Amino acid sequence: MSKLPATGARPHDDARSHDRVASIQAEWRRERPDIDPSPQGLIGRLHRLAAHLTVELDSVYREFGLSTGEFDVLAALRRAGEPYERTPGELAERTMITSGGLTKRCDRLEVAGLIERRVAETDRRGRVVALTPDGLDLIDRAYEAHMRNEHRLVAALDPDDRDALAGTLAHWLAQFEAPESGTPEP
Repeated sequence: MSKLPATGARPHDDARSHDRVASIQAEWRRERPDIDPSPQGLIGRLHRLAAHLTVELDSVYREFGLSTGEFDVLAALRRAGEPYERTPGELAERTMITSGGLTKRCDRLEVAGLIERRVAETDRRGRVVALTPDGLDLIDRAYEAHMRNEHRLVAALDPDDRDALAGTLAHWLAQFEAPESGTPEP
């Protein structure tokens, strides 16, 4: 555990003053002192962090022979609960991908024997995508490894910081994903 600097600053305050985003901001402050570059501190770091996290997450998916999108499809089916199936429309909504993208992912997963597409039992005109027993086994193992990895990735933050960050990000994300019927809160 690192010691706090004598000034009482938190350990991440010192790290923030030496990252690439801070360097970019300093250059902009020098070159354009009339423009406040402070949003770059948040957005730039989020972009950089997302890129690092994507690499870390993708490495686990690859251990199971999956792409990020394929993991996402299998996970959406698993979260549906027994009988682990969804309509293509529900699946597209739960994975936030286009129907064309979903079709490509499902094609590969079906060839691999991880899902099946069939006529819905409740509506013979409808179709469903369902996990096969092999797909259920794979996503359960992959999800366990994924969660171990995510716990490892957030371990650098203390529990209070994790909770505060999760709340802040949820609030900010809601500003973009608020239902269209209403106006996002300021």
